[in-house]
Amino acid sequence: MKLAMAAFTARGAALGRRLAAALAAEGEECTLSVPARLAAELDLPAMDSLADWTARAFARADGLIFVGACGIAVRAIAPHVKDKFTDPAVAAVDEAGRWAVPLLSGHVGGANDLARRIAALTGGQAAVSTATDVNGLFAVDQWAARQGFAMEDRAAAKAVSAALLAGEKVGFASDFPVDGPLPRGVTEGEASIGFSVTAKTDPLPFGNGLRLVPRVLRLGIGCRRGTTEEAIAAAVDAALAEHGFSPKAVAGVGTIDLKKDEAGLLAFCARRGWKLNCYSPEELLRAEGDFTPSDFVKGVTGVDNVCERAAVLGGGRLVIPKRAAGGVTVAAALLPLRLTFD
Repeated sequence: MKLAMAAFTARGAALGRRLAAALAAEGEECTLSVPARLAAELDLPAMDSLADWTARAFARADGLIFVGACGIAVRAIAPHVKDKFTDPAVAAVDEAGRWAVPLLSGHVGGANDLARRIAALTGGQAAVSTATDVNGLFAVDQWAARQGFAMEDRAAAKAVSAALLAGEKVGFASDFPVDGPLPRGVTEGEASIGFSVTAKTDPLPFGNGLRLVPRVLRLGIGCRRGTTEEAIAAAVDAALAEHGFSPKAVAGVGTIDLKKDEAGLLAFCARRGWKLNCYSPEELLRAEGDFTPSDFVKGVTGVDNVCERAAVLGGGRLVIPKRAAGGVTVAAALLPLRLTFD
């Protein structure tokens, strides 16, 4: 997570330093800022104003930590709160480190987990108040966020939690294997409401269901020089639709390094938010499997197939073979995934 922390006194800054160092050691990017009156003395970045600092952090960070009173944090974030599915995690911790309080986006944004981590580092307690946590129940939105899954229906996520809180059974289906037991209240049997983990767009097995989409597809794309972003988008969307895969399942794109400066492909990947990996012909030739050969492609690139080889280089198995349309070739590989509810 990219974390932004604010402290307001010298004592709070001392705790903030310890937290920032500990969180950085756990792999997080954490910055600490203080009021301008303390910045020089403490050798820390200065906040021009709390309002401006909060606005920037709210827009750029995955999580905000306020070392101080909850009221300060609540007033600071109030103008920016929009939606629990898009707001960053916000937590407050008192200067003594006794209480870590998740204030916003407890499940999806990860504020509950962030508060627990802070409490573990300070020796304090996390004051988590969300209903599923208080009742010791499975929180589907929090679990999905931890896995990096896309949620297609926010109302269905709320309905799943409401059913568990009401003591009803919630169904579960998955296209991927599961290690370990299911959470309490979750069943693979019949249920009137449930959630499914799938990369496909097929109808769900539950009348009122939540689709969770893991990012398990790696696309391979080849194209003629000068192919437009629109042509690439049309070819990719058609390939995914033809084989019943959700675009939300795409984890990234691969191609040959000859296309590393291809404007249309770069624009397409940027617009979709998909990372583009470019491979040399030698790397593509090392891909294992049976691929659709093309003498023309081999003559131009030095390798008999770009899209299928680029797709499987990420470690998956080919599930969409080469599809050519409008000067674009598309293939896709499905990455392995095992689920756990630990």
